Amino acid sequence: MTARTINLDDINFDDLLENISLPDYYSPGSNVSPCQQLVISYSVSVVLAVVYSLVCFLAVMGNLVVMTVILYNRNTTSTTDVYLLNLAMADLLFALSLPFWAVDATSGWVFGDAMCKVVSILQEVNFYSGILLLACISVDRYLAIVHSAQSHNQKRSFLTKLVCGVVWVMAVLLSLPVLYKGEFIYSNRILCYEILDAESAATWRISTRFLRHIIGFLIPLGVMVFCYSVTIHRLCQTKGFQKQKAMKVVIAVVLAFLVCWLPHNVTVFTDTLLRSKLIADSCARRHHIDRALSATQCWAFLHSCINPILYAFIGVKFRRNLLKLLADKGLVKEREESQFRRSVQSSVNGTTSTTI
Repeated sequence: MTARTINLDDINFDDLLENISLPDYYSPGSNVSPCQQLVISYSVSVVLAVVYSLVCFLAVMGNLVVMTVILYNRNTTSTTDVYLLNLAMADLLFALSLPFWAVDATSGWVFGDAMCKVVSILQEVNFYSGILLLACISVDRYLAIVHSAQSHNQKRSFLTKLVCGVVWVMAVLLSLPVLYKGEFIYSNRILCYEILDAESAATWRISTRFLRHIIGFLIPLGVMVFCYSVTIHRLCQTKGFQKQKAMKVVIAVVLAFLVCWLPHNVTVFTDTLLRSKLIADSCARRHHIDRALSATQCWAFLHSCINPILYAFIGVKFRRNLLKLLADKGLVKEREESQFRRSVQSSVNGTTSTTI
């Protein structure tokens, strides 16, 4: 057999590299250019794991308390409280997924392909249900204050529960594209990311991303801006100081959601534009986006434990109902609960009691 000599000068390495694409670890969604893998140091991974674990503990404890207080005082539950109860449920479900991400940060994904899909869907459902419920709360406050609609009548109570059911269904449906996520082994590390081998699948996923931005963020944000602008304008024209105090918790909850999730959504939108070739692509730019996605995602995860803290520091009705629950269970003296009730009686009336 005659040995064949291969001339390296005759090989077009550009053609070979053209068909190579590495997976996108922190911003999945389409085929990517052959860039070097972005490596996160072990110390940063440990910090992420600690943060996720701490947020999980605070979120589980805090949201369980919120749900218990609302359900225990269901006789005085308003339509806004029903929405806040569902918001606490969404945050609680998401918090249960954080231990998986904590382990993933340090050891890679070791929980299997099915759990990769389940945990990823929990994250998406939390985001969609959160912003849709906040949009519903803005409409509820708009109707209650601008149009003086009663929040305790039986018809509105049934309608509120129906709306919450629709929100959950929409959140699940909008999260279904995440089922593309699965296990992938690269450099001896198992990853949980979206598997989009075909070009048509990548194109479809980019389309669903734009749908996410429009239905899952821009439209609800527009509804909140309109409702709260009109509501606040009406409150400024009236002498109803109690009504203004009733809006404190709701406004704080909305601002907390936007502060936590807006940076991540802006970054994801920028990443979508990058992958759809609407802005120039490069390895340096992709690495910047990957770092930003990792950081803003960690920041967004903090939101799941913030609402209970807001209720405790701002929500007068929440603190009063919590003390009432503790007094009924014998955990605090009834005298202390009565003193607190008298101290806030001058600032709490039928209007403010409609808000947690």
